[in-house]
Amino acid sequence: MDDPDRRERLKRLEDRINALKGVDAPKPHMENHYSQAQLAWRMVIELVAGLGIGFGMGYGLDYLFGTIPIFLVLFTLLGLAAGIKTMMRSANEIQLKNAAETLEDERAREGDDKRMTDGH
Repeated sequence: MDDPDRRERLKRLEDRINALKGVDAPKPHMENHYSQAQLAWRMVIELVAGLGIGFGMGYGLDYLFGTIPIFLVLFTLLGLAAGIKTMMRSANEIQLKNAAETLEDERAREGDDKRMTDGH
């Protein structure tokens, strides 16, 4: 029979080896494969929603006041501006998230390189 202390030490050694090899590293989800397409669709939907809301408000005001399509044009342009602003905000959010992930990866690599040069 094996000694329980020996099994525990062997288990800890295996865990350390696996940690250094990166065996237990979480694998990326399949949804990450589609993330760029999802982001593109998100931006398109934001733009179309802004246009649609502006168009609807302009049409409603023109109908209510019985005017020529001045409010329709005005609010459609305002909706376009709002949609573009929302798209730019989303793009900035994504850019900051990617920059943070890149920085985190670089720091992890630097830590691995330092560990390798120290001989550990």
